[in-house]
Amino acid sequence: MKSNIKALPPDTDLETKAVLKKLPAAHRRLAELKGISSTIPNETILINTLTLQEAKDSSAIENIITTHDEIYKAMLFEELFLNASAKEVNSYAEALKTGFQMIRQQKILKTSHILQIQKILEQNDAGYRKLPGTSLVNEATGETVYTPPQDYDSVIQLMDNLISFINDTELYPADPLIKMAVIHHQFESIHPFYDGNGRTGRIINILYLVLNELLDLPILYLSRYIIRHKSDYYRLLQKVRDTGDWEEWILYMLDGIEQTAKETILLIVNIKTLMQDYKMRIRKEFPKMYSQDLLNNLFRHPYTKIEFLMNELMVSRLTATRYIDLLVEKGFLEKQRIGRSNFYINTPLYQLFKGEPVKDAIAPPIKTINAEKL
Repeated sequence: MKSNIKALPPDTDLETKAVLKKLPAAHRRLAELKGISSTIPNETILINTLTLQEAKDSSAIENIITTHDEIYKAMLFEELFLNASAKEVNSYAEALKTGFQMIRQQKILKTSHILQIQKILEQNDAGYRKLPGTSLVNEATGETVYTPPQDYDSVIQLMDNLISFINDTELYPADPLIKMAVIHHQFESIHPFYDGNGRTGRIINILYLVLNELLDLPILYLSRYIIRHKSDYYRLLQKVRDTGDWEEWILYMLDGIEQTAKETILLIVNIKTLMQDYKMRIRKEFPKMYSQDLLNNLFRHPYTKIEFLMNELMVSRLTATRYIDLLVEKGFLEKQRIGRSNFYINTPLYQLFKGEPVKDAIAPPIKTINAEKL
């Protein structure tokens, strides 16, 4: 199917009865997530850890597959680690954090921001598509299912219109969650880049929520939800193009927001519970060694190394080594080795990010909260 994209705003009422009925639950979960995120003492803990989680899942949608272990090792030992997928995932995390800092400072999402995000993702300066020939193909059958705008001028005009729609609240004064669903659909339909459109579009989602103050931090990511419902995602994107019927697509996105917010609240509550346990036990075991900076180091990333402690605690290598050895001895960290270098794992935190129950690697065992209690 060839592109017949219209400029925004849509020429139909998107606030149907079903959509209006679904909106409050999505907003309620977002508000809960915004509140719980403010209770973590250092925002970089959530930004760094959840950004990597989203980077892994968003990249997996594009068949860039890696493991938690590979990502964390690549962050620690880039010079030793050559896994291309892990490097791409880390580029995604960098692009997301860069986008967040830009809109946090400027309170607007510009064309230059989107271009910079995609540049970091793809590690090139190709920019918007200038040559025809791009089409979206069914991976299973090889059939062309959609052909986006082919000429450069059309891409530029549609992207300028999209930027205005994102930033001008008067252009279409609908609920921002409805607008986010429209923005994502329009961006993916324009398909402005040669590569990286899906990942860039999913970064725009979270930046839009922050821009509209529905969240303070970029910590709600729909990628895991999309992976679980991938066939519906692509089917509904195409259904809007084919029929102009938005309702089912918007309901899909609202459900994704609600479910993902609920899961992220659960994860943050369990991180907070684990942090509190570590704080109490480290202060009891090592009162002279304990500091908030040390605790932050152990939770900013599931893996750490001596150099991180040296830099963040501003201590000597000898002191940092002694600290880590004591933490390993008491079961707070597990020691592993790559080549000639050691690294250290906060195993319960690692288990949380993998979606596993926290095992008895530490004592007493952490009782994680389950989704049914939210």
